[in-house]
Amino acid sequence: MNIPTNLKYTKDHEWVSIDGDVVTVGITDFAQKELGDIVYVEVDTLDQTLAKDEVFGTVEAVKTVSDLFLPLSGEIIEFNDELESNPELVNSDPYGAAWMVKVKISDASEIDSLLSSDDYKNLIGA
Repeated sequence: MNIPTNLKYTKDHEWVSIDGDVVTVGITDFAQKELGDIVYVEVDTLDQTLAKDEVFGTVEAVKTVSDLFLPLSGEIIEFNDELESNPELVNSDPYGAAWMVKVKISDASEIDSLLSSDDYKNLIGA
């Protein structure tokens, strides 16, 4: 199971890459394997400011639909348009080409609540 050490994680199986006050968010390798073949990614919260843990979109797989929860409070400033035509990228490259949103965070102290790669491995039993 691929769990990069340079990222932070959530209990909802999302990864976070931090670059100053902008974070990039996607779902983990574990999550995409649990969901199966991804057929659709929907984010209709672009340019909205949401609180930590609010739903910012959904991922649809062949058998299920899962909500996506914002790991840190802030404004969603970018959506990965590539996922509209190629949602299967979530399965093939969850930590790269399949990033989902970029968020301008409003409370940097919330970063402390994210999990390290070791904490996330313990959470999923890896």
